[in-house]
Amino acid sequence: MAFDLQARLAERRAAQLYRQRPLLEGPQAPRAMVDGRPLLTFCNNDYLGLANHPEVVAAWQAGAERWGVGGGASHLVIGHSGAHHALEEALAEFTGRPRALLFSNGYMANLGAITALVGQGDSVLEDRLNHASLLDAGLLSGARFSRYLHNDAGSLAVRLDKAVGDSLVVTDGVFSMDGDIADLPALARTAKSRGAWLMVDDAHGFGTLGASGAGCVEHFGLDLDEVPVLIGTLGKAFGTSGAFVAGSEELIETLIQFARPYIYTTSQPPALACATLKSLELLRREHWRREHLAALIAQFRRGAEQIGLTLMDSATPIQPILIGDAGRALRLSQLLRERGLLVTAIRPPTVPAGSARLRVTFSAAHSAADVQLLLEALAQCWPLLAVDEAKESKHA
Repeated sequence: MAFDLQARLAERRAAQLYRQRPLLEGPQAPRAMVDGRPLLTFCNNDYLGLANHPEVVAAWQAGAERWGVGGGASHLVIGHSGAHHALEEALAEFTGRPRALLFSNGYMANLGAITALVGQGDSVLEDRLNHASLLDAGLLSGARFSRYLHNDAGSLAVRLDKAVGDSLVVTDGVFSMDGDIADLPALARTAKSRGAWLMVDDAHGFGTLGASGAGCVEHFGLDLDEVPVLIGTLGKAFGTSGAFVAGSEELIETLIQFARPYIYTTSQPPALACATLKSLELLRREHWRREHLAALIAQFRRGAEQIGLTLMDSATPIQPILIGDAGRALRLSQLLRERGLLVTAIRPPTVPAGSARLRVTFSAAHSAADVQLLLEALAQCWPLLAVDEAKESKHA
């Protein structure tokens, strides 16, 4: 047999890196039925609790009645509906940019933007902890690919000084596995001083950061000149699905002409655009969601410190508990699940070797009582890891 897939899978199991899909048996919610069991979940990206909001669901249903359930064709053929166009205009206004362009998902938005902007003879410079979609897009672009030290404008400057052709600097806004925020002002200054463009994938910042929820760029008060390419996804704080690129008139027209993942893909269902328009309205109107979320995060960090957990430097809904060993991370996740809580263990290659963690995420749909239950369960389970290690050591 040319491909020994069985051996590859066995190797992954032995390294405690095997992945399995939990089966969700209802809508996203803090209390969900998973694998036939009710669990209190802390692992989705529905940061504002909009994924099953009645008004968003009703907007989807009304949109389906008007537009049907499928896009039917690519945007450039006959798949660009009035609903899509209205959402693009609303997203442009929300981000304070001339135009926005819808993509089917964040992976395709990142791939489309990077490969349309740079190629052979150019340079793409990325943060070492960027999302896999950004790294893949940089490699596939054909441009000279360089990774600078995490969130380090000095490291970026050194690499930019060696860059060739047009240079595109690419960073996450909020890093999805660590929860920290990119130092966008420093990165923007460094890029601009060397004639480079800065592209920010703000998948985890939109909805949760900024005075109106417009994300990291609003949080830092940056404009189109400082961040020419802005990416947002709709499957997290917006609670729906899809992604967009926001920028200048010329940028969006360039993507329409040259971004292959946009050109050669059927448009998302128009009803989905209708639902996203409603979630955007709720996001902008109901500021209490972000305020409540911030209070939950502060409550968790205080309690985790008292337990003695090692948290990462994050003020966002992503609150990783650093464990280190993949087996220990799996064990802690299992112990919590036995107590009715679902918190996912994140292991290599998603994170660097030796940095396995539990990735706790919070939603405005959680209550303070939910967070207290999580803290009480962690206080019970954390010492059990040491007991397990002592037993293993005795039997070794």
